[in-house]
Amino acid sequence: MFTTWSVAAVVVAFGIMLSIPRVALAHAVLVSSQPAVNSTVSGTEVAVLLKYNSRVDMEHSTLTLLEPDGKVEKVAIESEPEPGVLSAKLTGLVKGAYVLRWQVLATDGHITRGKVPFQVE
Repeated sequence: MFTTWSVAAVVVAFGIMLSIPRVALAHAVLVSSQPAVNSTVSGTEVAVLLKYNSRVDMEHSTLTLLEPDGKVEKVAIESEPEPGVLSAKLTGLVKGAYVLRWQVLATDGHITRGKVPFQVE
């Protein structure tokens, strides 16, 4: 049978578990991008700005560009203007469909991947 002390101990233990801060284990999710997903841009140069919902490790993140001819090029990440934002520049673009592929390491230690398809007119 439960005694008053054992019930009180369970209630206190449960209360302590609820009050302990939980570590955020959310992966880095792309919040916005320039160019925007499925957008059309013009010109041979395009500035890239990728904004995530959490900080990312710039040193362990990568960008690649799938070109209209099927060739894949590595894109240099230029800077991190603010935490959770990566910037780069695409040059030498020609008319056609492109896919900017990204892979980032979030501060929670998880790798997230995604892509931003866009057109150059």
